[in-house]
Amino acid sequence: MSRTLLTILRFLLIGVAPNLPGFLASEFSRVSSRLAQEIAEKAGISPKTRPSNLSRSQAETLHKTIAATKIMSPPTDCIAPIGEDLLEKALRAIHPADFATAVTRRPAVYRGNPFLVEVALAYGGELSGEDPATVYRYANRVPLQYQQGACAITKAVSSTDWKKYQLQQPRGAPPIGPMLLMVHMASVWVPFTSESKESIAHYPEILKEIRLALQECGRKVATHIRKQKREADESKKRAYIEKYIPQVAVGLQQILGLSDVARDKVVTSLTDVLERSRSM
Repeated sequence: MSRTLLTILRFLLIGVAPNLPGFLASEFSRVSSRLAQEIAEKAGISPKTRPSNLSRSQAETLHKTIAATKIMSPPTDCIAPIGEDLLEKALRAIHPADFATAVTRRPAVYRGNPFLVEVALAYGGELSGEDPATVYRYANRVPLQYQQGACAITKAVSSTDWKKYQLQQPRGAPPIGPMLLMVHMASVWVPFTSESKESIAHYPEILKEIRLALQECGRKVATHIRKQKREADESKKRAYIEKYIPQVAVGLQQILGLSDVARDKVVTSLTDVLERSRSM
C-alpha cells in the first residue's frame, strides 16, 4: 500500500466533513466544490457518503481517480524558492561566465507533497572546457556535498541528452564543457535517501521536473553556443577576405597592367561583392 493511500485512509477516518465532496474540498489543496463533486462521480461513489464509511476498495478507487484528475498546481507560499534573478546573480558572482541563465519550474506534487525545482546554468568564461560540468546540488537552500552518485539530481543531469544542446556527453555521464549547473529543490518534505540528508530519492515526479528545467536551460545555452559558432565563422571568413583579396588585386594588376588606383578599386569592389554574398 502506497504512502499516499495510507494518508488518504487516515484522513478519511478522522475527517469531520459530512460528505465526500466536502472532505475533498476541505482536505485537498486547490480542490473546489465542483471538482470535488466531479472526482466523487468519476470514482463511482455517492457524494452523500460519509468519508469514514468508505471501504478500503472505495478508498483505492478514490486514490486512483484523484491521481488521474487534473488539479491546479499547489500554492508556493509553503515552500521557499531562491528565484531566477538571485540564482543567476550567484552564478555570475562565483564564475564570471560568458552566459548565464536560470529557470524556476511551476510547483508540482509527489506523494501529496508540493515541491518546486530550480536550475541555473553558467557557460564559458574561465570554466574548463575539458572536464565534466560542475553540478551544485541544493535542497531547501542547503548544499548537498556527499553521496552525489545516489542523488536524483545527478541522475537527471546524466540522463539528459546534452548532445541536443551542442555539448559533448559520454554515455550515462554529465556533459563535458565549460559549464556549471546549480539545481535546487524546495519542498515541505524533501525525500532524502538517508538520515544524513545528502542525496534526494529518485521519485519519477522529481526526476521529471529536474529534467524539464535542465532541458529549458539547455535550449537557452544551445542558442548561445550556436551564436558563438556563427560569430566565429563570420570572423574566419572576414579574415580570409582581408588576407587574400589584396593578393588577388596585386595579381590582377600585374597581369592587366592596372594602375595603383585601379588596383585599389578592384580591392574595394571584390570586398563589397564578397561581403554581400557572405551576408546572404
